[in-house]
Amino acid sequence: MNELVFDVVQEADGGYCAECLTESIVTEGNTWEELKANVREAVRGYYFDEPHLRAVSIRLHMVRDEVLAA
Repeated sequence: MNELVFDVVQEADGGYCAECLTESIVTEGNTWEELKANVREAVRGYYFDEPHLRAVSIRLHMVRDEVLAA
């Protein structure tokens, strides 16, 4: 596996939630930096007994949906 892709959602309280699209890995963080650290930690934990299967890179994908008044 070369890459894990996480779908990131910004919560109403300003924090972030990241869910992997291919594995059962979900984590969150109050800031973007905290989220990145938590994603790395969650991936290491998920593959703790099989480090050779760990992805080379992690992609955080976030789409911002904003409604503007015309």
